[in-house]
Amino acid sequence: MKQSIQLRLGQHLTMTPQLQQAIRLLQLSTLELNTEIQQALESNMMLELAEEGSEDAAPGRYSGESDAEGGNGSGATPSAVAQETVSETAAQEETTRAADIPEELPVDTAWEDIYDGAGALPRASGHAAEEMEFENQRGAAESLQDHLRWQLNLTPMSESDRAVAIAVIDAIGADGYLEATLEELHETLGASAELELDEIAVVLKRIQQFDPPGIGARDLRECLLLQLGQLPLEVPHRADAWRLVDEYLPLLGAHDYNQLLRRMKLGREELQAVIALIRSLNPRPGTHLAPEETEYVVPDVYVRRKSGAWQVELNPDAVPTLRINRRYASMIRRADNSPDNTSLRAHLQEARWFIKSLQSRGETLLKVATSIVERQRAFLEHGDEAMKPLVLHDIAEALGMHESTISRVTTRKYLHTPRGIFELKYFFSSHVSTATGGEASSTAIRAVIRKLIDAEHPQKPLSDSTIAQILSQQGINVARRTVAKYREAMNIPPSHERKRLA
Repeated sequence: MKQSIQLRLGQHLTMTPQLQQAIRLLQLSTLELNTEIQQALESNMMLELAEEGSEDAAPGRYSGESDAEGGNGSGATPSAVAQETVSETAAQEETTRAADIPEELPVDTAWEDIYDGAGALPRASGHAAEEMEFENQRGAAESLQDHLRWQLNLTPMSESDRAVAIAVIDAIGADGYLEATLEELHETLGASAELELDEIAVVLKRIQQFDPPGIGARDLRECLLLQLGQLPLEVPHRADAWRLVDEYLPLLGAHDYNQLLRRMKLGREELQAVIALIRSLNPRPGTHLAPEETEYVVPDVYVRRKSGAWQVELNPDAVPTLRINRRYASMIRRADNSPDNTSLRAHLQEARWFIKSLQSRGETLLKVATSIVERQRAFLEHGDEAMKPLVLHDIAEALGMHESTISRVTTRKYLHTPRGIFELKYFFSSHVSTATGGEASSTAIRAVIRKLIDAEHPQKPLSDSTIAQILSQQGINVARRTVAKYREAMNIPPSHERKRLA
């Protein structure tokens, strides 16, 4: 093959470090972004938080560029000189106060008796201080095992039985059920030939009397019977509920009420009262003792209705505002190539890139959120049933961006609306054709399905085929399989499981 030199024209994307950083910040959630900002503040001396009320305390604003490479030889500006003067004065006052403090305090002498704390932070007193301490307190959540061991310590028991009880408690899961068989517990405890299975069963019975009722059960039937057994004898329908759970629980699970009426020999109202008593029991007795910590979502964007129009704005409290440290930036000298000056220049350039990346992230997020709100005004005014079909390509085409950019912006970013807080991804959904030639959003169809199921007769719940026919009559062409898929996505059981006596 003959080698030759040719000139070709082409386009390609060069991923510069600045572009890579901007893309990485764009896909971070608010929590991850705050962590990234904190790391940047700790590693870059040129970055600092902008104080509220200052000129630089606006999103995307930063200062220090003109100070960093000023025209004077020293690089100092009037503002920097004034700041240094204030710092020197404060340092002199601090030195004067330190000279008044003795090197050693007398015995039994409080610090406040010697040093009046003129430069100390003000302390809240009285009711305000108690309120602040109370709000900042956060008690440790008690686990189910801790609750059971506390009751075990109050129960008189031999040492051998106590060792068995501890093993039983450790084998109880978070929902309150015993997750190991008696044989497995016997193997765990025992190289001892003296320990019998009956002894483990007796200890288990003792633990099953602990709080909460139903704890330590091996299946749902035993859990419900334990709870019924701890109810007072005078509770209405207690005996019938015991019999139903003990003998006919599978029929209740299958909602076969006709069989229950025949076998229990009860009237419809009586059976309904018995089932209501069973439903008042807790099938997972251990869950309320180990509640999950509430995770609060900080919205990235707010949408409010003002003067008849929807206004979109970024949440100013979601991301802190950064600026260039003017004092450090003023130390940079234009003609100095020393290592220290070179390091300062590098930190300043990185700080500028970081702040501009944050500004670009905020602008892109605001553009995308505004475009979504413009297309989903009907949802904001009327709810899920008015949601319009929307895909990433629609927003990308309207804003002149790539779909991958829209995907990054809408992932783990939240919009605060009068109807609640939603992830931006929530407003995107596929579409289904209608009889009039239009399109209906899958989110709107789910809302209609839920509305139909909520209004159905409890004794004659709507099947998936019936729901599909009702939607077809409303002009929405949806197959039965699609209805079943949407119903399962909303965690709604099928019709035979939704059947009720009344």
